[in-house]
Amino acid sequence: MKEIVVIGAGRIGATIADMLSQSGDYAVTVVDRSADALAALDTGPEVKSARCEVAEPGALEAILKGKFAVLSAAPYSLTTRIAEAAAAAGVHYLDLTEDVKSTRRVKEIASKADTAFIPQCGLAPGFIAIAAMSLAKRFDTLEDVKMKVGALPQFPTNVLNYALTWSPEGVINEYCEPCEAIVDGELTEIAPLEDIEEFELDGVRYEAFNTSGGLGSTPQVLNGKVKNLNYRTIRYPGHARIMKLLLNDLNLKDRRDLALDIFRHALSTTKQDMVVILVEVTGTRVGKPAYERFARTILSGYVGTRERSAIQITTASGISAVLDMLAAGQLPQKGFVAQEEIALDAFLANRFGRIYAQNQAMTKVA
Repeated sequence: MKEIVVIGAGRIGATIADMLSQSGDYAVTVVDRSADALAALDTGPEVKSARCEVAEPGALEAILKGKFAVLSAAPYSLTTRIAEAAAAAGVHYLDLTEDVKSTRRVKEIASKADTAFIPQCGLAPGFIAIAAMSLAKRFDTLEDVKMKVGALPQFPTNVLNYALTWSPEGVINEYCEPCEAIVDGELTEIAPLEDIEEFELDGVRYEAFNTSGGLGSTPQVLNGKVKNLNYRTIRYPGHARIMKLLLNDLNLKDRRDLALDIFRHALSTTKQDMVVILVEVTGTRVGKPAYERFARTILSGYVGTRERSAIQITTASGISAVLDMLAAGQLPQKGFVAQEEIALDAFLANRFGRIYAQNQAMTKVA
């Protein structure tokens, strides 16, 4: 029984805690600064909780002492603080952050640590990098690596064809910030909400467009090895056009606080969501053109007796599978571990990762 600390008592943290504790191999304590959040924690009785001001020097280190690992489901502003505490306490560290600057600092901390530091263990960044890199390794030369992910309502009810399935702050941020990409062999930044393309998957029409934060470290890993690499967010057709009107034409990208208020006021939340994943790689193999594709649609469901959204399930499964592989000795036990180092087949064979091995394709959207 390995003792694990999960930082963050929100929906993702609660799902991770339940998923791990119900396996029977992990004793989980959820830590949060908010007593109200801990009181409202939606987990089974076997999950413990502890209030802690993570930013206070020494406070988190005391909780982490003697534990196997800490998993951060906290805001990215706390990422480096939690990583520093993990290094001081001598425990393994995993997080879900999309923040590039924080990940660079985690890598610096990992270089001097005696335990493993594995950031960006979610969906995108996270699993999408595992899938893309595993496909890319099957090629002799690479032309295009295209990565697409979307968290969508199964039954959209508004003109945006969207519902709040995860952090609205994160959605607005990815729609506004520059996007890393490799274009004609050059590592560069491209504009969000551009390069809109429509495609069909399992009989459902979607669109995809540039957004920031989903690539993780993949551009650096494949720089010089691929001609074109990009990451795009999947939505139903028409979404990007309306968001460009709001954020660009009406300049709400300069008033993100107002955009956030509008999102929270106008958009409902839903547990009946789905996660759509599409990775496409082209290049050559044995001197001939080759193409590989990985596609999944994962629906909302249950973790134990609790209904969880698809974004909760996929995110929690991602970090739980990486932790499980670390505990089993399948990953390096010391230093920085990139998502691109994790083998897709081993991930999909893991008891937590196998949620990604099952396609639950939607054939009709009301």
